[in-house]
Amino acid sequence: MLKFNEAQQIKDIEGALALRPQVEKIIDEVWEKGFDNIFYLGIGGTYASALQAETYIKGKSNLPVSVQHAAEYYTTGNQRLTKESLVILSSVTGTTQEVVEALKGIKKVGATLVGFIDKADSPLAEQCDYVISYPNPGTEQIKFFMTADRLMHKNGEFTDYDTYYAELEAHLPKGLVEAEKQADAFGLEFAEKHRHDPMHYFIAAGNQWGACYSYAMCYWEEQSWLPSKSITAPEFLHGTLEIVEETTAVTLFLGEDEQRPLAERVKNLLPRICANYTLIDTKDYAVPGISEKYRGRILSFLLMHAVTQRIDAHVEQLNCHPLDIRRYYRQFDY
Repeated sequence: MLKFNEAQQIKDIEGALALRPQVEKIIDEVWEKGFDNIFYLGIGGTYASALQAETYIKGKSNLPVSVQHAAEYYTTGNQRLTKESLVILSSVTGTTQEVVEALKGIKKVGATLVGFIDKADSPLAEQCDYVISYPNPGTEQIKFFMTADRLMHKNGEFTDYDTYYAELEAHLPKGLVEAEKQADAFGLEFAEKHRHDPMHYFIAAGNQWGACYSYAMCYWEEQSWLPSKSITAPEFLHGTLEIVEETTAVTLFLGEDEQRPLAERVKNLLPRICANYTLIDTKDYAVPGISEKYRGRILSFLLMHAVTQRIDAHVEQLNCHPLDIRRYYRQFDY
């Protein structure tokens, strides 16, 4: 399989899950200290992961949680973000310009900063009160959800927390690589059909929305230079719906959380108006050992990522365009 190292991918997921004792220690300390609000801070891909964490917590907890866009913070501020607030962020390089600027203001406010920063000696790491470094890009979703789960556990809302993580640690790493193997043929077929689309619409709901938003922007647009647009399932039915024709390329992400019915509504509509749609349903990918009741928590969108990784690997080869090449991003100051 293209760009697939089974042993390394298992090791990466195991390593991310092994961060749990560090996460627990930090969150437990923050819990004892107290906080008024929780903010997940990000931009681009980390903003997308933050959206997933926010949706997840709001559906299962009464904890006060919000997503704060880094660039919007350093221009507009947020009066609800105070010295009593908890701010959680993630960065690969630790140098993302907008996040660095946002943290300057947050430090002045005095909020508690918890950073998952892959590069420990970076400007962002130096600004955080707590830092966990794990240099494996693409695992920020697991880290964000780990903090969410511990916070909900401390809040008395996740009583089977230990059972859940025992299942993840035993079965998630292998389960994800097996799902990726299963998705490879589909990924090739999808890439061959859509690698020259003049426009492709991606639709999702719930904790799949962040994945959809990131996939359209960070993967198709930024990495593959393919025009795309992401739309939430409920908003699709009130806007983008009107420009879909028989030949319009549309892909729907179907997850397994509380908002699946919103995606299923789109699923039921698409055959009536479009002949060029694709459904990617995480229910099609079994992960033995993980209970059905837990699939909607984190497994669903990690499975979606396993599927889209196969699409990307084949698009890269077929279009002869390495995904790490950028025209503009980090190529010059702007």
